[in-house]
Amino acid sequence: MADAAFWDSRYAGGDYAYGEAPNAFLASLDYAPGGRALVPGDGEGRNGVYLAERGLKVETLDLSAEGVAKARRLASARGVAVEARQADVLTWDWPIAAYDVIALIYLHLPAPQRRLLHTRALAALKPGGRIVLEAFTPAQLEKQAEGAKGGPREAALLYSAEDLRADFAGAEIDLLQEIEAEMREGALHVGASAVVRLVARKV
Repeated sequence: MADAAFWDSRYAGGDYAYGEAPNAFLASLDYAPGGRALVPGDGEGRNGVYLAERGLKVETLDLSAEGVAKARRLASARGVAVEARQADVLTWDWPIAAYDVIALIYLHLPAPQRRLLHTRALAALKPGGRIVLEAFTPAQLEKQAEGAKGGPREAALLYSAEDLRADFAGAEIDLLQEIEAEMREGALHVGASAVVRLVARKV
């Protein structure tokens, strides 16, 4: 699993590694202005800034100081407020029943940590709040061999719909699908990719 130094290296420099536009799946959904959102593992801030532009009060977390600094710059350039902080999502003090939306976009962890993160994220939602998640599936390893860019190269870090159905068994699942999506996210998510998408609602 990559550490802060790895992500600092990836985010160093002026370019945005995954672009400045939000994840397409995240952007395809509707959000009520005035709600509170959390984006763990938001890197350089593209998804948190997007949610702030939709009128949400947004907090983001990332291991990388470089990423957090760029998230703050992006928010400032777009004229929105985002509370971006450097933090490890596994050791951060998660609040209970605090958020209307939690976006988990390409936040890949080994299975025990993945389950812990998803348990904490669900507990941090208000009743009726939503988890919005997109991640690469094990089939992405074949896509990488065919030239696609993006995702871990270790099967243990990739997610299946079955994994997510188990992780969010205590929630109402509004959407869960494994699909092929054409990626155009900066220089590092490019090409026909195998992803899983989830919208889970806290009951």
